[in-house]
Amino acid sequence: QVQLVESGGGLVQAGGSLRLSCQVSGILVRSRTMSWYRQAPEKQREMVASVTWSGTTDYADSVKDRVTISRDSDKNTISLEMNNLKPEDTAVYYCHTFPFRGLGTQVTVSS
Repeated sequence: QVQLVESGGGLVQAGGSLRLSCQVSGILVRSRTMSWYRQAPEKQREMVASVTWSGTTDYADSVKDRVTISRDSDKNTISLEMNNLKPEDTAVYYCHTFPFRGLGTQVTVSS
């Protein structure tokens, strides 16, 4: 059974940092393209960052230079380090690998 469990969300002031983690079971993160998406109220879902099985990363323009996606193959986890957070980063963040997705973790950035 494949499970993706996110953690690390919370309330932070603008300019602050958060580190999100995704514990994956049932599949190996090193063999998949793993992504973080986010969904804000009344907005379309947005891909935030992804890392392929070969280690190639990709970032949304809105977060480029502020976030870093990383993979720990030993722990089978995916992380998202977010810095200089802005109120517009407020959303539920989901860990994703097609066709699976976690339940998400809420990130709220206050101004």
